[in-house]
Amino acid sequence: MIRQSDKANLKKMGNHIKRLREAKKLSLRELSYACDIDNSKISKIEKGQVNITFTTILQLAKALEIEPSQLLMTSFDL
Repeated sequence: MIRQSDKANLKKMGNHIKRLREAKKLSLRELSYACDIDNSKISKIEKGQVNITFTTILQLAKALEIEPSQLLMTSFDL
């Protein structure tokens, strides 16, 4: 079961990914093609509805042309 604080952190992570995507001026579809992840899954990630795996972080980082650590550079509730 996912705790409420975990849900909040997933939303923060999703918002951060969305901001990074928009800063690169990529649509969901363009990011989807670049990282080989279905655009509906990316949409769910950005809404904080999916707890992503390490390999997904790597795929997104590569497609966004950033280091994986940059995907984690947001404030989380620990």
